[in-house]
Amino acid sequence: MAQAVELTVGERVVRVSNPGKVYFPERGITKIQVVEYYLAVAEPLLRVLRDRPTTLKRYVDGVTGEAFYQKRLPKGAPEWVETARIKFPSGRPADEVCPTEPAVLAWAANLGTFDFHPWPVRRADTDRPDELRVDLDPQPGTDFRDAVEVAMVLREVLDELGFTGYPKTSGGRGVHVAVRIRPEWDFVDVRHAVIALAREVERRVPDKATTSWWKEERGEKVFLDFNQAARDRTIASAWSVRGTPRATVSTPVTWDRLSTVDPDDFDVLSVPKYLADNGDPHASLDDEAFGIERLLEWYEADDRGEMPYPPDYPKMPGEPPRVQPSRARRSTSENVE
Repeated sequence: MAQAVELTVGERVVRVSNPGKVYFPERGITKIQVVEYYLAVAEPLLRVLRDRPTTLKRYVDGVTGEAFYQKRLPKGAPEWVETARIKFPSGRPADEVCPTEPAVLAWAANLGTFDFHPWPVRRADTDRPDELRVDLDPQPGTDFRDAVEVAMVLREVLDELGFTGYPKTSGGRGVHVAVRIRPEWDFVDVRHAVIALAREVERRVPDKATTSWWKEERGEKVFLDFNQAARDRTIASAWSVRGTPRATVSTPVTWDRLSTVDPDDFDVLSVPKYLADNGDPHASLDDEAFGIERLLEWYEADDRGEMPYPPDYPKMPGEPPRVQPSRARRSTSENVE
């Protein structure tokens, strides 16, 4: 096993064990290269993560191993790794990592962290999101270009609402869009706002976009995953390395560039230069926060009401049955017989 190295990061010393360990065999990318990548993008990444409880997605054996989500501060963490207390849907609390300085990023990368998954809240109030997130997820038969096409419709809706949205590649085939909102509403309200927004996009391009929670009903469309707005549901942050063979990175882009980029071009080796050449396309995300009143009015005016929550959630008020539609039809048919 290779000898550990010590990196001086600001006022901290971060020990990197087994720095030559290959994390991405297809590209030959090693642990130390992932650590160095995170130090190269530390400034914009900390703008994304600062004061946010953050789940670490760890690949201790590299991309070919099994990943897991670290939702509590790992044992043995340095005293300078700060935390934020959150509550899971069950009501149980946990102290999650709350990145505040570059050394925390290097420390987490040494633990095998590829993705940082921040909550859409700040630690001053972890029950009221300040970010509305839309996850555009291409279903089988669709791809990144389809997600971009639907994202452009989403942009039209955001523009009409007076919102500013900030797009990024997911690091896979999808697109994520963030909108800064005022932290005046709880998770249920913000999720309802995302549902209303997604339904409006679906209404405009029903042949391309879907809000159907059940996969059997989605077809070859782009799914607007409203449940990513539920409590304890997160998406990989901007500048996060993803667990793909190419070591792709979830990368912020401008709306103008979104339709021209190839998400595979953004990876651990290329993104530091992209950042140096272009700056942070999301640098102004915190400049203005918006209200979701109109979206909540849309939600209340829609007769369809509540949508299913993820299966591991406690039953929520007004939620329809969590039964796959084809199973529900079979059950009804059997009862009739």
